[in-house]
Amino acid sequence: MRLTQHSNYAMRLLMYCALRPDQLVRLAEIADAYNISCHHLNKIAQRLAHIGIIHAIRGRNGGIRLAKEPQEINIGQVLRATEENLVIVECFAETTNTCPLISECKFRKILHRALKAFLDVLDDCTLADLVSEPDCLRPLLGMAESMSQYMDQQEAPTCLH
Repeated sequence: MRLTQHSNYAMRLLMYCALRPDQLVRLAEIADAYNISCHHLNKIAQRLAHIGIIHAIRGRNGGIRLAKEPQEINIGQVLRATEENLVIVECFAETTNTCPLISECKFRKILHRALKAFLDVLDDCTLADLVSEPDCLRPLLGMAESMSQYMDQQEAPTCLH
């Protein structure tokens, strides 16, 4: 199974916010830390705000922050919300399936069990589990340095519209 870049970036965004509790974080700061597109992060932030996982504050002094405590953010739920679909093979899509074996296919049944096991593992994890060692993660994201550069610049890069 392969997750989309959208889900991967959503998890990165949430981890970054979890490492900066009680602070507004600019999308440009996250984009710089991960060397990813601010445009992609904007779309992801809009989706996460829409489903109530983050708060987005617009404007010059705006940014994003978690809407819930990290231990309340379930990874399986985030994945289900950020993946367009979890159709890993054609026969999972009842309306477009053309395989004649669907009623008796053991491979399909095994893949259903595997997908369920995959989601069950993610359902047992929270954002808090992913950032349980913040002192190891923060330096890797440049958080050891002062991030005031984003707040002090008159023309601070902002992505949230």
